[in-house]
Amino acid sequence: MKTIDSIPTGKLGRTGKLVSTGVKIGGNYLKYYGKKAFNPELTRDELDEDNATDIYDGLKSLKGSALKVAQMLSMEKNLLPGAYVEKFSLAQFSVPPLSAPLVRKTFKKYHGEYPEDLYDTFATQSVNAASIGQVHKATKEGKKLAVKIQYPGVADSISSDLAMVKPIALKMFNLQAKDSEKYFKEVEGKLLEETDYVLEVKQSKEISEACAHIPNLKFPKYYEELSSERIITMDWMDGIHLSEFARQNEDEELANKVGQALWDFYMFQIHGLKQVHADPHPGNFLVDKDHNLITIDFGCIKQIPQDFYEPYFSLTNRENLNNKEFFYQRLYELEILNENDSEKEKEFFSEMFHEMFTMFSTPFQSERFDFTDEKFWKHLTELSEKYSKDPELRRMNGNRGSRHFLYMSRTFFGLYNLLHDLKAKVEIENFRVYL
Repeated sequence: MKTIDSIPTGKLGRTGKLVSTGVKIGGNYLKYYGKKAFNPELTRDELDEDNATDIYDGLKSLKGSALKVAQMLSMEKNLLPGAYVEKFSLAQFSVPPLSAPLVRKTFKKYHGEYPEDLYDTFATQSVNAASIGQVHKATKEGKKLAVKIQYPGVADSISSDLAMVKPIALKMFNLQAKDSEKYFKEVEGKLLEETDYVLEVKQSKEISEACAHIPNLKFPKYYEELSSERIITMDWMDGIHLSEFARQNEDEELANKVGQALWDFYMFQIHGLKQVHADPHPGNFLVDKDHNLITIDFGCIKQIPQDFYEPYFSLTNRENLNNKEFFYQRLYELEILNENDSEKEKEFFSEMFHEMFTMFSTPFQSERFDFTDEKFWKHLTELSEKYSKDPELRRMNGNRGSRHFLYMSRTFFGLYNLLHDLKAKVEIENFRVYL
């Protein structure tokens, strides 16, 4: 794969790259409408493919939070056209890495030494490049190590990157600019945390130690003395990405074993630790030869405050969900409804969120849930399509819900998609024996 010798780190350079991407997209639309004039039956498939390619190509050279947003959107399988999901999912594993000279220069800048001064061996060619950093193999005193190096300028460009993508996000999610700041602050805060590798090492150690007793889960050991604010050194873990395992596995028992470990890991964090690994994409998980699940990235951890946890999970109980008075009270607590809403708005959003909570809580209604259940996924897809196209919703302010919904929703839908890809059946309450 072609390597990158430099990354635009200044606001001007990064804005210029996005402007040139915008010009390409404009050209794609002109080409599409020109063809459509001669062929009215032409679909948008080719346009979506061209736009997705040009947007991804622009973002992958910027890296950082701009690319992270593409990675997050790739998990929204029911929100975006397939061409975008397919192309943006490359942000999970397939991003051009930094060149060897830039790796050495970046390492020296962050750590004060060159990598060959710190490790017995260090491979300058990256084994995995993602949105915020890339991973290299190293050895020291007989130990195989993974060394994650953050791309230069990522932390400093987060605010300006988000300002650039904000207009797109406002349109895509039907948000009103004046009321959307709490959501952007939540995303900005989480992205800044992901660039703080000292914090990541601390979180990694705390959560992996707290979850060590859960069967079929493994975690790398982290080395603080070989880590810094922009560099993490951990054990090298042998295994294949979760998505690769899901693609090639045909053994239902193994799918259920890995799926159960994943479910128990998430439920233990949420209900036991009141915090959760909020980046459940397959690039963050490996499966080893003994079919243990390995978690290799703890950069994005969402704290779950009690005043959100209690009303949110109380609605997984169908008796509570279908109790109109109780449900309305929870909607106010979760900031879905407010005192200034008209009766029409109250009725519309209570119905909308009742449908959403019903769908989200479906796995919790049975002792064992099959994540390949066709009815469940059909309901999920139909609901997404219904509200993405609803003209009534577009006339109303889409800024609904506590800021905590952003990462909790991302966590659950990411988790559900991983379990679906695994074709796993899981025991829903099994995690409680580990609390």
